[in-house]
Amino acid sequence: MRLSTQFATAAVAVGLLVSGSAQAALVVVDAQANSSTGGVGQSSGLVLTAGQMFHSTVAVTDLWSAGALPRWSNADGLIAPLFATGSDDSGQAAGILIGAVFPMWTQGGLTAPFNSLVGEIGGVFKVLGTNFNGPAWGNGALTLYFWDSNNGDNTQFITADIGLNGGGVPEPATWALMIAGFGLVGATLRRRRVGVFG
Repeated sequence: MRLSTQFATAAVAVGLLVSGSAQAALVVVDAQANSSTGGVGQSSGLVLTAGQMFHSTVAVTDLWSAGALPRWSNADGLIAPLFATGSDDSGQAAGILIGAVFPMWTQGGLTAPFNSLVGEIGGVFKVLGTNFNGPAWGNGALTLYFWDSNNGDNTQFITADIGLNGGGVPEPATWALMIAGFGLVGATLRRRRVGVFG
């Protein structure tokens, strides 16, 4: 394979790889700073259009708290009893009840579990929890919140893996790299054809 063909093929491959990874990130959401009440939302880095598919994943063992025991939970919120493992974020001894079922919290038109991870797009809130995979419900930036009524005694944070499904739309620089690669491949093939038939 000639050097120009190798370069063109490499440019196309790099462009496709970059486009597949350009819109994924680990986002830290702090229970106090990013509280829906008294805090500000954490940017996910994604700007979405309605219907665009994206995902959000948080480890079920990643915990945060809304205050005194038993208010520890994962990103799904206070929806079931949770017992300390002895090595989790709560610092409690194994077997201690650290999370209990709490009533739902309503704010901004959404009723959701206390302590849950919630996303906001264009002023509309939706529960993301530990695992969300679906379409954007509006147009705009995706902002993340710890869902609760008072940020004053919140502690810890979770880390969400957020990204577009299928890698999303390539950025302009990626498009330029791929187009240049396709152009070089086309020029090489044209030269070969002219050499064979000319």
